[in-house]
Amino acid sequence: MSFEWIILITMLAAFSLGVFLLKLPAGVSLMLGAVLGALVAGEGIPVRHLVEGGFGFLEAIMIIATAMIFMKVVNATGALGTISFGLIKSLHPYPTLLMIIITLFVMFPGMLTGLSSACILTTGALIVPALLAMGMSKVAAGSLIAMAAVLGEIAPPISIPVMIIGGGVDMPYLGFNGPLFMASFPVAVLVAVYFRMRHLQHFNISEVLEKLPPPVYTKHGIKLFLPIVFVIFYMLVEQLLPQYVPHLGVPLIFMLGALLGFGTGEKFNFFKLARSAVRDALPIMAILVGVGMFLQILTLTGVRGWIAVSALELPEEIKYLAAFIMPFLGSAYAAASVIGVPLVFVFLGKNSIVVAAALAFMAALGDLMPPPSLLCAYAGQLVDEPNYFKILRQSIPTIVIAILAAMLMLYFANPIGALFNLN
Repeated sequence: MSFEWIILITMLAAFSLGVFLLKLPAGVSLMLGAVLGALVAGEGIPVRHLVEGGFGFLEAIMIIATAMIFMKVVNATGALGTISFGLIKSLHPYPTLLMIIITLFVMFPGMLTGLSSACILTTGALIVPALLAMGMSKVAAGSLIAMAAVLGEIAPPISIPVMIIGGGVDMPYLGFNGPLFMASFPVAVLVAVYFRMRHLQHFNISEVLEKLPPPVYTKHGIKLFLPIVFVIFYMLVEQLLPQYVPHLGVPLIFMLGALLGFGTGEKFNFFKLARSAVRDALPIMAILVGVGMFLQILTLTGVRGWIAVSALELPEEIKYLAAFIMPFLGSAYAAASVIGVPLVFVFLGKNSIVVAAALAFMAALGDLMPPPSLLCAYAGQLVDEPNYFKILRQSIPTIVIAILAAMLMLYFANPIGALFNLN
């Protein structure tokens, strides 16, 4: 057994011990694994490398914090509630289309923040009363929200699991929009149609609308949607016409969008919302700090290079089996950093951007899986279902659909890369 293998096993064992036995937060467990790995390698406690690694995902951390503040603001102004009311009122004669739009609406915060939990805390919380009023069972409604949250986490323009994998292999976050769109939106449509056909019956639209927060459009007018329009428009223009607009960066765009919320809708306490947003996002930001330290120590000790070389020697069947077990780590960020990063080297013969997107999709499904089943637990709280494993069981058919889609993307990575002109 090589010395690098011993270091890797030590780091993974420390992480698993921290999460599953000591019940430590995932971020702290990753830091523990990094420190023990350095000690076993004879590096002592390399403070400089730990600090450097901790700042490795600073941009992603800033995106998470500012995006959560933005989502809290647009929710407080009444913009999200007004949108959900308008969608259901106008599309109720077309239930299949309505379910597709509802799924995309729940995904929206995840698309902007890269966080599945943001979908559940904002749009998911808004839409659950309507789903229950439509006649969906608590378990089915929770399952739809949890699955939409996973898809929102993967959908462009922001995907934190992809950023983690890209950061681990020095791949810039460029060219991912097409593959991430292919990974998330077709599956979102299939998921919506599945729940429409299986769980949605005829419903009384008046009873549904009574369950939703009242719209405030007549009170505030079109300016209510100014923050959302600004953020989406500027992100698009910054990418499509970089020669005509200054590059502000995603965190600053979100903060400007949040500040635009003043006077556009209902009144809110900005500092109170900002504290609440950062508090909600803190566990995820801690995980990214831990992931950065973990990857830095893998590099320092030579384990990262050893993994890259060893991965090339793996049989083809083992490569896909390794990708298949990613969701069963129970955490998107742990799966992306611990398995996703080395697997990019395993599939070096395929388009690396598409491979990273497919692996990130597999990793994101880990947020549904036991033992933590975080998204199922959050969704269970929303629908008042204490046994969140019922939500997990309800989600199995859609999880299978998502795994099949991700594996197909992985297998056909080169044709998909050519489709999007990715080199």
